[in-house]
Amino acid sequence: MTIPVAKPFVKWAGGKSQLLTEINNALPASIKKTEFTYIEPFIGGGAVLFWILQKYPNIKKAVINDINSDLINAYKTIKDNVEGLILILEKWEKEYHLFVEKPDVKKNYYYSKRNLFNSRKSDKTTQSALFIFLNRTCFNGLYRVNKKNEFNVPIGSYKKPMICDKDNLRVVSHLLQKVIILNGDFEQTLKYAENTTLFYFDPPYKPLSETSSFNSYAKDEFDDKEQIRLARFCKKIDLLGYNWILSNSDVKGKNPNDNFFDDLYSQFNIRRVLARRNINSNPYKRGKLTELLITNFAYEKIMSIAR
Repeated sequence: MTIPVAKPFVKWAGGKSQLLTEINNALPASIKKTEFTYIEPFIGGGAVLFWILQKYPNIKKAVINDINSDLINAYKTIKDNVEGLILILEKWEKEYHLFVEKPDVKKNYYYSKRNLFNSRKSDKTTQSALFIFLNRTCFNGLYRVNKKNEFNVPIGSYKKPMICDKDNLRVVSHLLQKVIILNGDFEQTLKYAENTTLFYFDPPYKPLSETSSFNSYAKDEFDDKEQIRLARFCKKIDLLGYNWILSNSDVKGKNPNDNFFDDLYSQFNIRRVLARRNINSNPYKRGKLTELLITNFAYEKIMSIAR
């Protein structure tokens, strides 16, 4: 029996599904041949996690973390109570689809769910269902909160979005059974590293411009000071002998004189790979651009960004 391929259960800015080939080619040979611990301190949509868990059964332990408590609550709910979550989402999907020709009713339904989510008075399973519902029905699938940690994205234009992908939720739940789920600062993940460990860092990207910031995933933004703190953490775990891969925006691609990351990670291996930016309110600003893939070990296979 073929097991379905798990995919992210939410749409998340900066998702890594498109970079899996490059990430796979960046993995050190030792990881592919022995048991190892996998740690992802900024889990986001989880594309790399789900892919690596299915591709490498030699993972001894997996640890994920994120500062966004609503996102982590959803992961925990899918792991511990996926059937309860599915029941709620199926009900809401049927109700929402009934309003396809009633835009005002549909709008009121969406905003009532958004208000309920922001009140944070629901039980954990309902709160997770609200999180997924809003992600599937809001404008462009964007997750954004204000300083009060209130989700403030308006309703999207989808007529009949899939709100409850029950088959995928069940596959994700199965994979998460072997995963330790944390909610907090990325540095707390270090205590779970042991023997052969691979860290994959996918932090909120450094914006390429003042209008391109998509790092408001939590009430506290991930600014340049945080990027520098992350780089110091990478140097620390390098000294401890653990392997790591890090993704980030290529600010030098936007401004040839911007050496922020080239200087920050000058002692490590920096490569530029092609990616596609899909989340932008202006469709003309979506398209291919380079992103950084940085490692503290040499690539086993050199990838060309020319396609």
